[in-house]
Amino acid sequence: MKETPTLVKTLKLHQVVFMGLAWMTPMIYFTVYGVAFDAAGGMLAAAYVTAFIAIFFTAYSYSQMVKAYPISGSAYIYAKKAVHPIAGYLVGWALLLDYIFSPIIAILTFGIFMNTEFPSIPVFVWIILMNVVLAIVNIVGIKSAARVSGLSVLFQIAFIILFCILVVKDILTGQTDSHSILSLAPFFNDHVSIDGVLSGAALICFCFLGFDAVTTMAEETINAKKTIPKAIYLIVIIAVIMYLSISYLSEIAFPNFTFTNPDNAAYRLVQLVGGNLLSSLFIMVLIVATFTQGVSSVTSVSRFLFALGRESILPKKLFTTIHPKYKTPVSNILFVSVISLSAVFINLDSAVLFVSFGALTAFTFVNLSVVFHYYIRQKRRSPKETFLYLIFPLIGASFIGWLLTLLDKTTLFIGLIWVAVGFVYLVVKSKWEVAKGRKYSISKVKQIVD
Repeated sequence: MKETPTLVKTLKLHQVVFMGLAWMTPMIYFTVYGVAFDAAGGMLAAAYVTAFIAIFFTAYSYSQMVKAYPISGSAYIYAKKAVHPIAGYLVGWALLLDYIFSPIIAILTFGIFMNTEFPSIPVFVWIILMNVVLAIVNIVGIKSAARVSGLSVLFQIAFIILFCILVVKDILTGQTDSHSILSLAPFFNDHVSIDGVLSGAALICFCFLGFDAVTTMAEETINAKKTIPKAIYLIVIIAVIMYLSISYLSEIAFPNFTFTNPDNAAYRLVQLVGGNLLSSLFIMVLIVATFTQGVSSVTSVSRFLFALGRESILPKKLFTTIHPKYKTPVSNILFVSVISLSAVFINLDSAVLFVSFGALTAFTFVNLSVVFHYYIRQKRRSPKETFLYLIFPLIGASFIGWLLTLLDKTTLFIGLIWVAVGFVYLVVKSKWEVAKGRKYSISKVKQIVD
């Protein structure tokens, strides 16, 4: 009998955390700074606290579900096992938008930054080069990807710490508009707009995406039931500390900071803090950060496709092929690299919106999966368990579901069309696999995805 393809457990806690932070890309704070600043009415610190609260509920739900199902597949597996096979399939299909477009965003952003530094070389050249390098790094092995991600994350965190130190120095030496380093103004003042803070929080939830991606590496993680939950919490906490520190100090130091172009607002802020030397370092760090985000996102999507292939949602023979030497899903990595070439044509804003639709849809169902698995199926209903497995995840599902409705109508429309296409694919696939002439029923679909 032919053995089922399996992945090798090699990842430790620090490696998983670095992979998640690399996928998240701490420097993304600066990438969305201008747009987020406008959306939040300048109250970025308050908006990041609000976003953290929303994400924390979902992080909790992921940590609970990975204990129940420590296998690759993430939200798809959780919704399938806990809610219903068809629900799981549709969540997985929606999540494909998140995972497939994530490397596209990294590759396109890398191309844009490199073209800025070297205008004579077209963006598409950098995109092709990036694709080739990402494929090689991921094929060689998950541990090599973790090493690259670890170095990049340390580089990014070092820059953020340097930025914060310089801001603190300016405040203490009286070189800014503020002479006090302790103030509640970034959170409470006469100009606070609750609607603005909530709008900003809805947008910057995107900055936290990455903690969820580490669940796709459960089968390559040592003692995944303990390691992955710890990694999820560490990633979210590290991220909010970094984002909140930058926001708080910047708002204290430059309460009257303004800009005309949101796309380069962060560059202007960095120049204000450290001049041309810091701004040059800023560009270099951003380029490195986008490269390693691409490494981590290709790793995640290739494992997600592996899970879908093993479940026969996608062609099993193609999507479960493991390299005999490096033990990595080589065909998936090559498939993602080919798809990512669309970065030559696609718009960055559109890619970000597709990622948001897929991620927020998945987050909603992961919260609901906790309710179905623990509260409904396992009947864990003591007062404490009712809070942990019913009330807490329902708050998370409601919060994230509300954020999903805040996406623009075009994105929601295209996202729903994508889900509808997935359902049609499921129906066609089921009819193909059911014996010819037999009546199709929804139970047959359930058998195929179960």
